[in-house]
Amino acid sequence: MKQLILFFFILSSVVGCKNSDKKNNLNTSLFAKSNLIPWSIVGFDVKERTPKERLEMLERLGYNQYAYGNRPKHIPTMKTEWQLAKEKGIDIKAVWLYINLNKDSVGKLKPESEIIFKNLKEVGLKTQIWVGFQPTYFDKLSDSASFNQSKDMIEYLSKKASKIGCKIALYNHGGWFGNPENQLKIIKSLPNEDLGIIFNFHHAHEELENYSQNIKNIFPYLWCVNLNGMEKNGEKIITIGKGNLEKDMIQQLLGLNYSGPFGILGHVKGGDPEIILQQNFDGLQQLFTAKK
Repeated sequence: MKQLILFFFILSSVVGCKNSDKKNNLNTSLFAKSNLIPWSIVGFDVKERTPKERLEMLERLGYNQYAYGNRPKHIPTMKTEWQLAKEKGIDIKAVWLYINLNKDSVGKLKPESEIIFKNLKEVGLKTQIWVGFQPTYFDKLSDSASFNQSKDMIEYLSKKASKIGCKIALYNHGGWFGNPENQLKIIKSLPNEDLGIIFNFHHAHEELENYSQNIKNIFPYLWCVNLNGMEKNGEKIITIGKGNLEKDMIQQLLGLNYSGPFGILGHVKGGDPEIILQQNFDGLQQLFTAKK
């Protein structure tokens, strides 16, 4: 009898170890650099890297993809960077588009917005376009006016993007448009458009109490989740692993069988993206792939 008990004890230990190894292997795959998209590395760079220097930085860090988040000052080098990335085999997974409804209108985008589409077409870059709306524009609008103007613009952008082989994703950047419930309403009102959602932890502080429900609701449309350290009423940008909420928030995503991709920030005002990307990567590994 004692031998039988010992046998089952050893068997359960072996199964437990295998399950633990399987979980660690899964997490290693989910949070590998091949499943991580460096983000906010163009507009927030204290070293003001050139396109060549930026791509060399990604190569040093072991990434072969990133999302391009430009500022107006980067427009003159935008095409050069995209072409050089193509030559190096570095995938540009998304391009940032910032819409201000005071300046952008359906059928007539401001020059800084229009150039995005022009350059995408000329380079032949078929990718996602992550669209954020200037948040304070909606402050004095009713809910219905906010919805109608946002819906019309997203529909216009989606049709414009599809002509050059690109897709539009709604990006939570604060304000009415950044609310996941409102983004979901917009997408459901446009069933003929291929639209997704990019969910950013660092822009989600105001919605933390509704996070669990929001993430379930938008899950079918979730194209990327940009990670960040999170604390209630904490700083907007925190290194992954330094907050007290991000692990649970990520685990809820995994519980929904979300498998990525994940965005990893290189974003701290006045910081060096090379250092910040590495710190966030290290923090993510410590949270999920370290052996217990």
